[in-house]
Amino acid sequence: MNAHHKPLKIGLIGTGFMGKTHVYGYAIADRVFDLPYKLELVSVADVSEDLAQSAAHSLGFKRATSNWLDLIDDRDLDLISITSPNEFHKEMAIAALEAGKHVYCEKPLAPTLKDCDEMVCVAGKSAGKTQVGYNYLSNPMLGVARNLIESGELGKIISFRGIHIEDYMSDPDSVYTWRHNPVGGGVLADLGSHILATAEFLLGPICEVLGDCVTVIPSRKTCEGVRKEIKVDDISRSYLKFSSGVTGNIEASWLATGRKMKHDFEINGTQGSISYSQERLNELNFFSRKDKQGFQGFRKIEAGPEHEPYGRFCVAPGHQLGFNDLKAIEISKFVQAIDGTESEPFNFERGQRIQLLVDAIRKSSEEKIWIKV
Repeated sequence: MNAHHKPLKIGLIGTGFMGKTHVYGYAIADRVFDLPYKLELVSVADVSEDLAQSAAHSLGFKRATSNWLDLIDDRDLDLISITSPNEFHKEMAIAALEAGKHVYCEKPLAPTLKDCDEMVCVAGKSAGKTQVGYNYLSNPMLGVARNLIESGELGKIISFRGIHIEDYMSDPDSVYTWRHNPVGGGVLADLGSHILATAEFLLGPICEVLGDCVTVIPSRKTCEGVRKEIKVDDISRSYLKFSSGVTGNIEASWLATGRKMKHDFEINGTQGSISYSQERLNELNFFSRKDKQGFQGFRKIEAGPEHEPYGRFCVAPGHQLGFNDLKAIEISKFVQAIDGTESEPFNFERGQRIQLLVDAIRKSSEEKIWIKV
């Protein structure tokens, strides 16, 4: 499909869950979309030579290294994917941008707003384009939701309720990880950032927050078996006020036993409502007051070829896009931005905006007051 296009040579830092997701996204995007570049996996870095070599072999990279700076110094590379722990994002991204490379950084952009500010400043002076990984926003069903809102089908929007809860830390005996780092850790940054991004994608800017961030599990064992105090939130909630006048709330939790990926929202208007669950990411539920009395109720809108770019993946409705497909869609938009034919879909400045909201909710929780954003 794009065999005659010039290559876009990619380096990856980090080969865990999100590192693999980036690779699968590149592979899918390269085959599904008619991109202006041929995506080429060139070099991979991880914390040890063995891990890097193993990833290179299994994921299809030509070179491997245990030193991420080798990727920065490699003039052959055009784009750096950063999927390392959050505390390393700033150093790696700034180094890559100063080397003139494009940067695709997983969320959250950085542990602190100050770090984000520095990254945005460097990005503004660099020739490189930037992207922060919020691939849920690439779901065609979210586009349908926003179109229903903007077209007035729901009438005047009244309220928003959003939730992102999972259970991968619900076991009190699970180990202490980098996500528990007091600098930038916690469920609000980890999962709450997703639902905040979704809220603003659908309804525009949030202007005021009232947060409540709590730590339910007070300590966890390290890999050495020593219990370490937890100083970050494992459940976080916030009331929201949007610039449009809409009000709402969000919740994020690591402790929702039985929930693997509950990224849900409901939006109510004077003439209709929509509801969505990431656990059924190919469906959007829509209620309209215009329906005939006696026949009213939520109806399911199912993803199909008419919801671009679903049709590039499958010509038949009901055959389901998946998590890695959303990453491929996100990548395709970023590659178009690198080519200059589209704007950056979610650049460092937008990632900075999410961290601003996270910091405001934390401050509100500490001071127990509404905070203007």
